[in-house]
Amino acid sequence: MVQLSERPGTTRITNLQEKLIYEVGAMYDAENRFWEAQQTMLQCCQNSQLRSLLETHIRETEQQIRNLEQVFQTLGKQPLRVTCDAAAGLVSDGQKLMLLASENPQILSLGLAGSQAKVEQLEIACYRGLIRAAEQMGQHEVVNLLRQNLQQEEQTAQKIEQHLPQLIQEAQSAGSSKAAKSR
Repeated sequence: MVQLSERPGTTRITNLQEKLIYEVGAMYDAENRFWEAQQTMLQCCQNSQLRSLLETHIRETEQQIRNLEQVFQTLGKQPLRVTCDAAAGLVSDGQKLMLLASENPQILSLGLAGSQAKVEQLEIACYRGLIRAAEQMGQHEVVNLLRQNLQQEEQTAQKIEQHLPQLIQEAQSAGSSKAAKSR
């Protein structure tokens, strides 16, 4: 169990407004972590379609970070990153996979896409929860900003899902040809 003493600057949450601010802070941390990770992924990626998708999503993530900063402003708070352990875990898992698959570009591309797909699903779930809370609070401007982010995440998830079969086929073909050469 995490102790509050392990999280400097974290205070108890006693109402919906504080919960929303806390969760926006966690999402702000997550988006920043994912933006940094996407930079690394882009450097490693050799698949042109996946590279293009990553380049587009990096720009979108930058806008999503600005949207979250505007959410903080609307709520009368300074932007604050609250450590998002789920995001840190996904980034760590993705980094491990990149190291382990670095010798095979097709497996690496498939791994990058799979890692990005996991990130998108986390972000979609988080944004949906934030939107529900903001709606209950009557925070219409916050809802609009969060919906913009959600829409981009859903579109990216869909593009990755559409691209995965091709990446799987390329990885399988690369594995088959390497197996035939080693015989």
